Amino acid sequence: MSAWGRLMLASSVVLLAGCTTTASGGSSAPTSAEATTASAVTTASATTTASAAAGCGSRVETGSLPDWADAGFHGDARMPHVFGATGDIVAVLFAHPLRQDRKDGSNNKILWVAQASTTSPDPTAPATLVITATLDGTDTRVTREVAGGPGPSIIDMPQAGCWHLDLRWSGHTDTMDLVYAP
Repeated sequence: MSAWGRLMLASSVVLLAGCTTTASGGSSAPTSAEATTASAVTTASATTTASAAAGCGSRVETGSLPDWADAGFHGDARMPHVFGATGDIVAVLFAHPLRQDRKDGSNNKILWVAQASTTSPDPTAPATLVITATLDGTDTRVTREVAGGPGPSIIDMPQAGCWHLDLRWSGHTDTMDLVYAP
């Protein structure tokens, strides 16, 4: 096998190994073969990994939704989702990947679910979920609102890229990053 073929095979193994989780939700420890493969590929992919990690920190999860966020879903609710930095809100992505321009007629539907303990600590605070989004590396900023607080929404962004979201609802705040593809 050529050096390029070995590198591509090793990259696939590392990618798959990085996605493995245990039933309890924690990451499983790599086997010695996976660790050796990871070491061989680290140099080749360090630039890509570093730029991806530095630009957009919120990871899209593909496992089951947490119990507090799966109301209305049946069975093992496995949907792409992103947790807020504090873990009190989750964005359930019905469209994944999110896209800046959806030519196929679909939309960027996101279901925002906040933990019950974070929905109404301040009865005088507006219930509306206010999203202030900033495009990574720019001064481009937009505001989106979800009337009534966390719930179903269509959230579009004017440009592709990594968007840093500041979320405010019912006297609470959180942050997350969402990537919009072209």
